[in-house]
Amino acid sequence: MALPGLEKFSHLEDKIYRTSEVFKSLLQQRDQLQQEVTNLREEVQNLNIENARLSLQVEQLGSEREEIRAKVESMLSAISVIDLELADLEEEVEEAVQQ
Repeated sequence: MALPGLEKFSHLEDKIYRTSEVFKSLLQQRDQLQQEVTNLREEVQNLNIENARLSLQVEQLGSEREEIRAKVESMLSAISVIDLELADLEEEVEEAVQQ
C-alpha cells in the first residue's frame, strides 16, 4: 500500500518532468523560429537589393528605348527626305531626257 504523501510527491515529480520537457521543446521551437526570422530578414534584404537593381535597370532600359526611338525617327525622317529628293531627281532626269 503506497503512502498518500509519497504518491502526491511522485505525481508532482512527473508534472515537473513533463513541464521541463515542454519547456525544452518550446526553447528549441523558439530557437528554430529565431533562425527562420533571421533567414527571412536576410532574404528580404537580398530581395530589396535585387529589386533596387532591377528598378534601376528598367529605368536605364527605358532611357535607352527613348534614345533608340528618337534615332529611328530621325533615320526615318532622313529616309523620307532622301525619297523625296530621289523622286525630284528622277523627275528632273525624265524631263531632261524628254528635251
